[in-house]
Amino acid sequence: MVSGEPLDSYSQIVSRVARELTPRVAAVRVRHRRGEGAGSAVAFTADGFLLTNAHVVGGARDGQVAFADGTATSFTVVGTDPLSDLAVVRADGPTPEPAELGDSDGLVVGQLVVAVGNPLGLAGSVTAGVVSALGRSLPTVSGSAVRVIEDVIQTDAALNPGNSGGALADARGRVVGINTAVAGVGLGLAVPINATTQRIIGALMRDGRVRRAFLGLVTNPVPVPASLRAKTGQQEALRVAEVVSGSPAARAGLRPGDLLLTAAGGPVSVAQSLQRLMFEEAIGRPLQITVLRNGAMVDVIAEPVELTSDAR
Repeated sequence: MVSGEPLDSYSQIVSRVARELTPRVAAVRVRHRRGEGAGSAVAFTADGFLLTNAHVVGGARDGQVAFADGTATSFTVVGTDPLSDLAVVRADGPTPEPAELGDSDGLVVGQLVVAVGNPLGLAGSVTAGVVSALGRSLPTVSGSAVRVIEDVIQTDAALNPGNSGGALADARGRVVGINTAVAGVGLGLAVPINATTQRIIGALMRDGRVRRAFLGLVTNPVPVPASLRAKTGQQEALRVAEVVSGSPAARAGLRPGDLLLTAAGGPVSVAQSLQRLMFEEAIGRPLQITVLRNGAMVDVIAEPVELTSDAR
């Protein structure tokens, strides 16, 4: 490009988002039992709260954040939620103006997104791509505990080690996801920012933890068969990809391949439909689930348990 030549519209969008978000995304360093960890975090309140991944802070109680302008300060871990892979920390010193949190429920496949983080120790790195898929589930293992991160955003924006905890933003610079994993070449995953995760963030800020119900399903959204769609009006449902061994879902008789149609009397068309039911009030209470199996409607009753380090 010739010096002084105006940027094309795509470049204008990406560079504008980069200017807005780079100062608000910090590099994170923590020390824990396994050694030193690193990642990114996003300032999201004016009084020093930052959002990052639970796996970035691990079991640490505190650490250091450094911003693009050279400002550095210590922080205290306020709370972590391994199921969503989200953590809230609070800086002990001054932080920049907060980023604006958006709503990932408005995303569509093919939409432009921009990732801002600190990969490989390189502060303020920016990559761009599109939303490749929505509603993914990401199973994770921590010791003996098996967890499933639901409703993950898949993007082809390049992510590398150190991007975890950084921002995934839309074209208006609103943070719609927190980058969480590199799932392969050209494939990155981000925790969505939506009504469910806002509830999680609020609980972490208030209580330092989230009491979560655990069901034990890994699902993917799929279209409802045309014959059933005509009867119920439901367009999408959740295909069960995996049932965690020994989980409430397994004990209830759910199987891989089941098409999950309703839970607690309401339709489930995306992972968030099920995830928003999995909070404190669901623990130990019967949950009616209807699935389509081999062409027949099957009703089962599952009883979610509280998610703990022993939940399987």
